[in-house]
Amino acid sequence: MKNLVLFFLVIFSFSCAQEKQLLNEETEWQKEMNADFKDATKSPMKDKDRKSFTGLDFYKFDSAYVVKAKLKRTPDAKPFKMKTTTERRPDYVQYGVITFTLKCEEYQLNIYQNLGLLEEEGYEDYLFLPFLDNTNGNGSYSGGRYTEARIPEGDTIIIDFNTAYNPYCAYNDKYSCPIVPRANYLDLEIEAGVMAFKKH
Repeated sequence: MKNLVLFFLVIFSFSCAQEKQLLNEETEWQKEMNADFKDATKSPMKDKDRKSFTGLDFYKFDSAYVVKAKLKRTPDAKPFKMKTTTERRPDYVQYGVITFTLKCEEYQLNIYQNLGLLEEEGYEDYLFLPFLDNTNGNGSYSGGRYTEARIPEGDTIIIDFNTAYNPYCAYNDKYSCPIVPRANYLDLEIEAGVMAFKKH
């Protein structure tokens, strides 16, 4: 019996580890991010920082951080004013709750809609996912990061933490950035996406 339990434990651990695939070269998303940050018309960086900018620091792409989550919609959620780093309070609503497994543990996050973007072309199905994790201040930006998704037809949604990016406030304090709600804290290290900004 003891050997049987050990066998299943090994198989379970192996199946979790199997999901991990690292990619050494730059992804298309990383290339686009760097191109935008070098472009004076798109970059959030201060001019003096942009002139010496050579590229963002990224964690290596890891397929284990592309998760298939279950989406539970919350149609009765009331709109609220999301806190930001300034006095600005944009209107958001919790669109739903996503549940997913990462590193063999189950996690939940609230996912939001920016009500001000609903009328803008291309943003009708846009969802905003801010989150905190244990890399904040130790590899990634201390204030947490954001990622995005699109409203699915069913109740399954793909979340790619490899596309997690920093608030613009990480580069320039002139911006007003949503503060990540405390409910969206993940008690693990999300070693994916953009790392903390270091001035070179």
